[in-house]
Amino acid sequence: MKNWLKQNRGFVIFLVCLGLFRSAMADWNPVPTGSMRPTILEGDVVLVNRLAYDAKLPLTNITLSHLGDPQRGDIVTFNSPKDGTRLIKRLVAVPGDVVEMRDDVLILNGQPARYADVKPAVESVGPGIAVPALRATESIAGQQRTVQFLDRVAAKLSFGPVVVPPDHYFMLGDNRDNSEDSRYIGFVPHSDIIGRAKHILVSADITDHWQPRLGRFASALN
Repeated sequence: MKNWLKQNRGFVIFLVCLGLFRSAMADWNPVPTGSMRPTILEGDVVLVNRLAYDAKLPLTNITLSHLGDPQRGDIVTFNSPKDGTRLIKRLVAVPGDVVEMRDDVLILNGQPARYADVKPAVESVGPGIAVPALRATESIAGQQRTVQFLDRVAAKLSFGPVVVPPDHYFMLGDNRDNSEDSRYIGFVPHSDIIGRAKHILVSADITDHWQPRLGRFASALN
């Protein structure tokens, strides 16, 4: 082992530096589920800026410096307060906001979202299982994004109103009827947020022999 380390010390140093870089500055995460469809697809690898909000001690969750506050509309990665699973969702409400949903309509501080450009789609929810879907442009609090609603899928279509507590955030998946988000796992504390996702690095279709989706390479997330 000693001889191997001596012969491969350059490679070992590279791996250590890579680990420190990924834990402190930037990370890349493959996305295994469709909870953010159509914005993010299964098989996308997203680039996560770990310095978007806080500088943390490498390999720890200790904050060294506060660099910024998460904003409504940010796509963030975080550790689930329910079981620690790493998730990626849309941040829709910040501390002090009053958030609710009524029949899949998002309401923020008493103002319902507006939905335009509604288009039908078909969404796969399992091997050989497809359900009708609707996609629409959701506009709320100065933000716009494409969201999806599924037909005949059991989901929590209404909740609240609830007030987001200090130092916590409310997350939703863009694929509203197929996402385990704050409706189920609760508010996400700031300390559990890992970073902000702004770009897709690479993408492969996991349902078609991992064929590359070249059109999604290096694309920006909205």
